[in-house]
Amino acid sequence: MITSSNNVPNEDANSPNGLPATATELVRIFDTTLRDGEQSPGATLNADEKLEIAEQLARLGVDVIEAGFPASSAGDLSAVQQIAVSVGRAPRTDNNGCPTAPPGIAAMARANRADIDQAWRGVRDAKRPRIHVVLATSDIHLQYKLRKTRAEVVDMTRRAVAHARRLCDDVEFSPEDATRTEREFLLEVLNTAVEGGATTLNVPDTVGYAVPEEFGALIRFLHERVVRSDGLVLSVHCHDDLGLATANTLAGLVNGGRQVEVTINGIGERAGNACLAETVMALHTRNSMFNLDTNITKAEICRTSKLVSKLTGIPVQPNKAIVGSNAFAHEAGIHQDGILKNRRTYEIMNAADVGFGETRLVLGKHSGRNVLRWKLEALGYQISASDLDGLFRRFKDVVDTQKGISDAQLHEICAELSPSAKSMSSSRPSAVRVA
Repeated sequence: MITSSNNVPNEDANSPNGLPATATELVRIFDTTLRDGEQSPGATLNADEKLEIAEQLARLGVDVIEAGFPASSAGDLSAVQQIAVSVGRAPRTDNNGCPTAPPGIAAMARANRADIDQAWRGVRDAKRPRIHVVLATSDIHLQYKLRKTRAEVVDMTRRAVAHARRLCDDVEFSPEDATRTEREFLLEVLNTAVEGGATTLNVPDTVGYAVPEEFGALIRFLHERVVRSDGLVLSVHCHDDLGLATANTLAGLVNGGRQVEVTINGIGERAGNACLAETVMALHTRNSMFNLDTNITKAEICRTSKLVSKLTGIPVQPNKAIVGSNAFAHEAGIHQDGILKNRRTYEIMNAADVGFGETRLVLGKHSGRNVLRWKLEALGYQISASDLDGLFRRFKDVVDTQKGISDAQLHEICAELSPSAKSMSSSRPSAVRVA
């Protein structure tokens, strides 16, 4: 049985499986933007860019930064070493302003001595170094990629983890393609890793094959069957090939996982990885359900998203949850009217909480009279009910033929149809903006 720590009393919460929960537990955030995320086609980062992102990840409050794969190139080794010194040793403060340890700095290695030694060279100067050993375990990988037997893979696991542990006190082991690995063999490999000294066991859905119920059941099985070891953490790493990475990640947490491997904006191999923002905000927004918390400084989420998008050159789609440009934007008149009366009618979180700034009401062909009045008052007009009817009809004529409407066009319409409208100072709250 894998145990978890860092419990904070919270007797009012209930767990998703319906059982009473009496404590909020901490979920470690392991960010792999600089390793798995950088493997997105076209997302290559130079050393300075990786360092800039690592510094922002530290401000964001991630627990572990996977800085790279040192054996892949001399440049990656150098970048990991620089991050280990500059970010992995720098003091920081928590959400309460109290001094706290720098993030752990991890480096990935295949299950051989040369990779592991190179990973150690990369992270050894950090205050909290971690070696992350990866070895495939599914039959398809064994047959076609590794050309190894199951017995050979078990032996490779034993030797690799033991060697990593001799170098570093914090060793993570990942059985690649775990979700397509026969369960009992997966259990054997993971128990072998524990015996070798692994401190974190990560379960990767490497090709995004699992669905939430299935993945949750696998994590529950491992949570109950992996040999007991003090401080051992069960981790999940999910890919988005079926669009289920975040859902699978949450299912893993419900069933005993206490570390999540995520990336900024969900970037990564093929369709990407579980998204940090989605995972963290799901836990925060539905706290009474999950009863789990993180060390993330949520106000840094959007700033981090924009930085990674800029440096990788990978744009964030407008409808991306939490960080997309439309995540806090509304055009439908019914929704806009609800937002103006009480923002909680159509928003389940505050834009400002994630560093987004403000809710945006977009004037378009679906907008109603209420939001038009709101916008005109924000522009300094005092509009009578009779004038509003005519202004609204002209407004609809314009937005039926184009994507939106500018402030200049609104001024022109008011000058034409309501020249006597009185100017006034706007007192509209800044948390909502009509665009």
